[in-house]
Formats: sequence, C-alpha cells, structure tokens
Amino acid sequence: MTALVEDAVGARPAAVITGIGVVAPNGFGTEEYWRATLDGRTGIGRITRFDPERYPARLAGEVRGFEPRRHLPSRLLPQTDHMTRLALVAADLALTDAGLDPAALPAYAAGVVTASASGGFEFGQRELEKLWSLGGEHVSAYQSFAWFYAVNTGQISIRHGLRGPSGVLVTEQAGGLDALAQARRHIRKGIPVVLSGGVDSALCPWGWIAQVANGRVATGEDPATAFRPFHRDAAGYVPGEGGAILVVEDAAAAATRGAAPLAVVAGYAATFDPPQGSERPGTLRRAIELALADAGAGAADVDVVFADAAGVPALDRAEADALAAVFGPRGTPVTAPKTMTGRLASGGAALDVATAALALRDGVIPPTVNVGAPAAHDLDLVTSARPARLRTALVLARGYGGFNAAVVLRHPTAAHPQGAA
Repeated sequence: MTALVEDAVGARPAAVITGIGVVAPNGFGTEEYWRATLDGRTGIGRITRFDPERYPARLAGEVRGFEPRRHLPSRLLPQTDHMTRLALVAADLALTDAGLDPAALPAYAAGVVTASASGGFEFGQRELEKLWSLGGEHVSAYQSFAWFYAVNTGQISIRHGLRGPSGVLVTEQAGGLDALAQARRHIRKGIPVVLSGGVDSALCPWGWIAQVANGRVATGEDPATAFRPFHRDAAGYVPGEGGAILVVEDAAAAATRGAAPLAVVAGYAATFDPPQGSERPGTLRRAIELALADAGAGAADVDVVFADAAGVPALDRAEADALAAVFGPRGTPVTAPKTMTGRLASGGAALDVATAALALRDGVIPPTVNVGAPAAHDLDLVTSARPARLRTALVLARGYGGFNAAVVLRHPTAAHPQGAA
C-alpha cells in the first residue's frame, strides 16, 4: 500500500488501522465478537448488574462474565470504574492484535484519543452513596478522576507509557468517529501511532436514570423485538456497554515494522443539526457527502453503509431519507450490527468501525437482526450475513443533541482515487 496519498493540500501520511480490541455484549475479544456477529447472536437481555424491576426499561447489552482480576493488575482495581477496566483490556487486545510493543517506541511517538459520553458513572454512584451515608472522609481519593470523561485516555496512556498527543471527545454516539478523526489528524502531523476509539458503560441505577430520561429507550421486555431500527414497529433503542479500541498508525511506519493494515481511514466529516423545533433540515446527508469528498470517493464507490440505526421512528426516517438522497432508493447495502449489542454511547461507533474493518477483511456484510422486512423504509437492509466484494465502507453515527459524524474506510489493497486522504 502506498504510504502517502495526494489530496488538495499535498502529500500527507495515510492513517491505517492495524489492531482492533473489542469488548462487546455479544463477544469478548475481536474474533469471538466477529463470530457471534456473523452468526446473528445477540448480547441483549434483562439487566443483571442491578435490579431493574422498578424502572420503565429493563433490557441492556451487558458484557457478561467479565472478571477484571484475570486481565488487570490488582493495583488498578481500586482506582478504576468498570468502564475503564473494559477500556484497558480493549487497549491491551488492540496492541496485541497490532503486534505493537509500546516500550519499543520513542518516548513521544504514540498518543491516545478516546471518546466518552458518561465517564465512570458506577464508580461515581458508589462514592456519592458513601458521601451521603457515611461522610466525606469515606469517599475514595480516586473519585477525583475515576468519574472523569478523560479517564480512559489517561489510564491507557499511563499503563503503556504513551506520552504523545492525547485527548478525549465528548459527542455521545458520534464520539467514536470523532476520536478516530482526531487520531488521523495526529498521524498527519507526524505522530506514528495513536490508540483511538471508545468504550462506555453506565449500567448502574444513576446512569440508567440518566439514559431512560431521554425518552428514546425501548421499554419492551423481549430482546427479539425491543430494538428494531428501520422497522415499522420501532419503539426506541436498547442501551449497552463496551466498544472498541483501535491502533491507528502512519502507513509508512506500519509498513516499516511489517504490520498488515486492516483498513485505511480515508474520509471523515462532522456536522451539527439545528436546534429542536427549527424548520431547517438535519445535516446527516451533508456529513455523508463531506466524508465522501474527503475520501475522494463518490456514492457509487461505497459498498456498504453501517447505519447509526437509532430505533426511533423519526430518526430512522431521517437517516433513511439521507441515505436515499445520497445513494438512491436501495442504492447500497445497509447494516446495523448494533441490534445485537444495543447502542453503546461512545463505544458504539468505535465498535462499528471495528466491525466495518473486519467486514472489509473477510468480504462479508454482517447482519441486522430482529428487523425482518423494514416496511417503513426503502433500504437494502442486510438481515443475514451476506458475502460481498467490499472495498469501501461508510460508517455513520449520531450523538444525542445533534452531533453527526461519518467515516469512510477503504480496504488497504483498494486503489486510492485522486484526492483521497
């Protein structure tokens, strides 16, 4: 693969994904998750982390059976939230998958950019309970950072000695794509390696109340029917936890060490919708068009779309309309594997990017489950694993409050159109 590609600005380094670490409700570890996804196995079920009986919604995508002591040193456990423990393990898996030893890198050659929507909610709830019931002297000193949005970035960078440019993006579901774009910016500025992506979890009573308050969470009791985006009976989404961490590298640096890239981060764009009640239309279509332009690609180049798939009728209609406007009715296959995990906040789009990279690798489109015939929308919705020649994938995400993001991934052996970045 060519290490440099030309765009309107000139020669810039290509950013490639060389490692993936997944912690998801339907699979712990990348290949386990990928097998479950292709088989259509769901990770959605009744909440077990607390008693959900008195809440209006009781289903979630939980990462079940996770035992942090098997994966992390004991010194980290008192200072980390469940979310951060998942993120640390995902980062370990990604580095192993990339065959990358951080200790072999120069001191400032690698950074960390993650996305977060909630911070360490469960840790925060536990410490607030101590404050209210026992007094301030019983609150852990680790509360000062364990709750914070940037804690995953900080703990990953400390664990692996990654002292390059780092940061956090807080744009809810869109955050996983926005973090990847920030990682690409660092690669273009000369940083060889950036760990990026997102892992979120807020499956505790405090976090659950914050989620169900938005009015979009599905209240159905059946995991097979609760979350059905693009279906005529769509009635909200199921929240979940987990996500993916990705190793993003300068293509030349990856080639030098003999790493085989899984995908090229070819294009990105972000837009923001007008406020609720405005007569101006949403801007998801604009995000798609800008991302394609950034990649030097046209609608005809896209082989599959990984949809945001909100599961809310009005939002599903808006996304379907945007896709039809760009690609035409049933113009390109559309899939939403998140129907097997739930929406993972900042972890969701990062997991979609990981899934899209695996789809490019293996030439198969993963399914959207539990939807069947989407009578409400004219989409080529993939409902069972579909072999296909895949060279370009589009990943979409919308965050609560109006954030839109789109990323174009290209197979590493695909030709780069003139102008691609």
